[in-house]
Amino acid sequence: MAHRYRYRDRGGTRASALALGIDEHCIIKTLVFQTHDGAPLVVLMHGDRSVSSKQLARHIQSKSVAPCAPLVAERHTGYRVGGTSPFGLRKPLPIYVEYTIFECPRVYINGGQRGLLVSLEPTAIEQLLQPNWVEVAI
Repeated sequence: MAHRYRYRDRGGTRASALALGIDEHCIIKTLVFQTHDGAPLVVLMHGDRSVSSKQLARHIQSKSVAPCAPLVAERHTGYRVGGTSPFGLRKPLPIYVEYTIFECPRVYINGGQRGLLVSLEPTAIEQLLQPNWVEVAI
């Protein structure tokens, strides 16, 4: 189901949670990172949590990982930052998901444009994306 809201620059998941009256923990951010050698990857994380770059690097056996600059992330995904969806990426990228996302009865994830979240059962993420599970939340 689609949920539209008024997008606010730099409002993040807190703004969308307030606008829609939903728990920020169940809003899933689509974050684009890159390894030390520039290889891109996607991490799906709770809206009220951050990614431990150190834990993620250790998990994927990379020297380091860091968030991509917005223009680089947009080039990899085909989406504007603030509207990045893990579905329909410009090119296939490895996708990692914080395992506790599957404890939420329903999640809200970006629908591919700013101001649009799509609600679904977390098992749909597993079926559609076949992500790698990680434990990297802070």
